[in-house]
Amino acid sequence: MTKYTLNENYKINFKEFLLDIKNYFRDNNQTIHKARNELKIINHSGIDTVVKAFKVPNIINRFAYSFLRSSKASKSYEYSLKIGDFTPKPIGYVEFYSSGLLGESFFVSEKFNYDFTIREPLLDKGFPNKEEILKSFARFTFELHENNIFHHDYSPGNILVKKESDAYVFKIVDINRMKFMPLSNDIRLKNFAKLWMIDDDLKVVANEYSKLINEDSNECIQIALKFSHSHKNKINMKKRLKGIEVVD
Repeated sequence: MTKYTLNENYKINFKEFLLDIKNYFRDNNQTIHKARNELKIINHSGIDTVVKAFKVPNIINRFAYSFLRSSKASKSYEYSLKIGDFTPKPIGYVEFYSSGLLGESFFVSEKFNYDFTIREPLLDKGFPNKEEILKSFARFTFELHENNIFHHDYSPGNILVKKESDAYVFKIVDINRMKFMPLSNDIRLKNFAKLWMIDDDLKVVANEYSKLINEDSNECIQIALKFSHSHKNKINMKKRLKGIEVVD
């Protein structure tokens, strides 16, 4: 059994592509990420798409995704529609079932031609226009939060950046774990924690963000630093327990 949903804007050219996605994916070698899930760039009908293949869940989650809650592919598509221009354009998703349980699933979106992810300026002290990028990123995050969007995987590789003239355009990806709710200032500032920023970079971002929410700059910086340090300590402790060397 197969379940799918296709964006109305792509129905003319993409139904066959979506339903036969397993073959398209298997025959394509343009992998851009492979870990728990795999992402490939596949051109179809003159459009570059990013196809995300989700790992087949364990048996408990196969049952849950089949009967109790939406799959990750489904959430990725639904959330993409909900948040609009904050993410690349969604094309559709498809789920394949065997014995009544979810097996393979895929989410397809248009490829966003970004120049870099936010990771690059965070790692490179001499990255061109770094301070302006960080300030623009703070303003982008503020717009997310003003739209009641909290991205649980707000990490460097999930934030794409494209330079257009003298401005920067940001898009978020890997969006199947999100919450939609009014956000307190503490929760807003906590959203920067997974970016693993050095303190000086986080101070630039938090200072710019404080202006947008009309709160004291020093207080916002201290709150953001507190959440960032707490997250780093938690992750580093897990690494030490696993015997992984941690570089402070």
